[in-house]
Amino acid sequence: MPRITPITAKADLAPEHHGVADAIVKVFGHIRGPFSMLLHSPKLAERVLPIVPFIRDECIVESKLRSVAILAAARERESAYVWAAQVAQARRNGLREEAIDLLRAKSDPNRLSVEEREVVNYTRQLMRTNRVDQATFDALKNRHGAQWLVELTAAINYIGFVSGIANAFEVSPPADGDKLPL
Repeated sequence: MPRITPITAKADLAPEHHGVADAIVKVFGHIRGPFSMLLHSPKLAERVLPIVPFIRDECIVESKLRSVAILAAARERESAYVWAAQVAQARRNGLREEAIDLLRAKSDPNRLSVEEREVVNYTRQLMRTNRVDQATFDALKNRHGAQWLVELTAAINYIGFVSGIANAFEVSPPADGDKLPL
């Protein structure tokens, strides 16, 4: 049960903030999850929202590798809501069940492709230590370039941000969503 009442409809907001609710519905199709908490600060929600379509639609990181990073970040942050919300999209992006199972279990990424493994190692280092060692950084930068790495890092940290919101306010994952181990 969330620690504060989720805002799930624009009727829950003052009329001057209805546009923010409409914008969230336009991006997600509904209001739930971290944005149901962020709407307690409509100006903050309004400023955070534009990163979502950028990461989802404009980010140059291939969708499958982006999904690897997103799931790895959600798992590192132990965010049941974000994990559940992202697994179906990862499948649509072509991520194999073996990779999803490995990330869910926090297993050794050596069974993944080289590119997937590099993304998992980068994400785990960043989430666990707020740093990335030079070899891990260089492997991705040399393979993909600076813009790619900046956008990957932004996506990872966005997931860290929304995971923190979901976790702090105890946002429950969808009942039908993929479950993290207890």
